[in-house]
Amino acid sequence: MRKRLIAGNWKMHGSQNQVHQLIAGIKNGVAQSSAFSEIDILVCPPFIYLPAVQKELADTTILWGAQNLYVGQQGAFTGEIAGSMLADVGCRYVLVGHSERRTIFGESLSIVAEKFKAAIAAGLIPILCVGESEAERERGDTEKVIHTQLQSVFDAAGINAFHQAVIAYEPVWAIGTGMTATPALAEEVHAYIRQLIAKNNVDIAKAIRILYGGSMKADNAASLLSMPNIDGGLIGGASLDANSFLTICAAACKEQSTINEMKVNQR
Repeated sequence: MRKRLIAGNWKMHGSQNQVHQLIAGIKNGVAQSSAFSEIDILVCPPFIYLPAVQKELADTTILWGAQNLYVGQQGAFTGEIAGSMLADVGCRYVLVGHSERRTIFGESLSIVAEKFKAAIAAGLIPILCVGESEAERERGDTEKVIHTQLQSVFDAAGINAFHQAVIAYEPVWAIGTGMTATPALAEEVHAYIRQLIAKNNVDIAKAIRILYGGSMKADNAASLLSMPNIDGGLIGGASLDANSFLTICAAACKEQSTINEMKVNQR
């Protein structure tokens, strides 16, 4: 059974005061209900706030991760962060290949694949982001683009590396635009991703979590999370507001409870 994961990507937002208030709000909300223990909740702040987040979340079940890492180990790489450093401050997860890294910072397929390998080597759980642009979707190339993005990592890291990985489908055309894929459309792509993995390893395909990362918000989370192949969300702007983020988490809890009840009834 796949456990729902709601991950907040704070991107380049925050201050010490904002981080403290946001974490306090999330902690207080999670403490109000034991249902939140049924899912995994993750926050990914900017690097500079990781120690503060680690301290504030030390007595909770809330996880923390990073937004990026470098492919190399410690060395003369000014301005970069190694996976071992992230693990050293308690990170469990790290985003790899986010669309903004690919488009704004020019990360190629090979770089993303090497970062995925670096995360695995450091004992981190990579959240591998894949997705198509608006132009690619209009050309009908969604599946081709996603196949290429995934295959490059399969070739570099091997399918077995996905035993400890998460995938996030982020339609680039829906990020920060106010547009969102319909639940049916998102489900179609998630199912395709799972099929691609199944061609390499059926067991991994059944177990791997695939998140939706295209502007999931409080008002659409429930409908998206009700889809059978959508196992959670990679949340951008809505993760910067504790109430909105908790509403999405609550929607995931409800779906997780439904799945748990179905499993019990099937025994």
